[in-house]
Amino acid sequence: MTKRKDLEHHRHSLGEIREIMNSMKTLAFLETRKLTRFLSAQQAVVRSIEKTAADFLSFHLETLPEMEEVNCIYLLIGTERGFCGDFNRSLLHHLDSSHPQGEPLLLAVGHKLHTLMENETNRAILINGASVAEEVTSVLDQIVQALFSLQKQHGIQTLCGLYHGGDGGIIMQKLLPPFQNYLLQPPYFRQPPVLNLQPKDFLIKLTEQYLFAALHEILYTSLMAENQNRVAHLEGAVKHLDEKSDKLIRQCNALRQEEIIEEIEVILLSGSSSDDDWQQRKSLSPKDSIRTKKPLNI
Repeated sequence: MTKRKDLEHHRHSLGEIREIMNSMKTLAFLETRKLTRFLSAQQAVVRSIEKTAADFLSFHLETLPEMEEVNCIYLLIGTERGFCGDFNRSLLHHLDSSHPQGEPLLLAVGHKLHTLMENETNRAILINGASVAEEVTSVLDQIVQALFSLQKQHGIQTLCGLYHGGDGGIIMQKLLPPFQNYLLQPPYFRQPPVLNLQPKDFLIKLTEQYLFAALHEILYTSLMAENQNRVAHLEGAVKHLDEKSDKLIRQCNALRQEEIIEEIEVILLSGSSSDDDWQQRKSLSPKDSIRTKKPLNI
């Protein structure tokens, strides 16, 4: 009885954990639906800026200075919350494999990523990440402030973003200097664009807009991949808990059957003992019966 009670208590505890994990999975799924709208709009903005930059640079290529890749900083977009597998560890592994030499400056976003970088705080700036889409803007403000501070200290000229893409793979994207992939590209239009600013001033303004939009896109993309990973991870955990609960139910049923069999055996043994006593009394002779009676006190 005690063992069955323990199993039932354990199954009840697993059921509560299962409900919590299932709720977390549902919230993560709803977040992916919301991020789909955010990400679609932001991608359209980035593509529009890139198209404008390609048109501009096809006529004003001299405004884009060639910069050496020195004092590079890597922007790592991790997770603020857990239950998403090896999401953060794979970022650090990809960084080590793509940048095996030296110790580049790091800008790490996400509390769970910070816990894996305890020995690298001397070369990393840690920023809390976003748990939901509405927190992306505040995270972006902290990133910009950190970049501004690092630029003052180290004179940063190159910025690379390292994050999870929508297909689950890790993307390395160069953000600064911008528009390098448009060098030596043939013009799409015959006439140069009409500008209200000097070409260099226009490029500076366009770079600011591009960096702002591209960082938004990166944060939304990473948060989308994080929640997709969390949905898959929690779905596997919920399935495992369901299997464990079914196994405990079978064990409880087996123990209950054993208890019922023991109870039936006790009842049968008790009934058999009563029948034996009755048969023994019935087999006594009348004289023995009289002898067995107590004498009357007169």
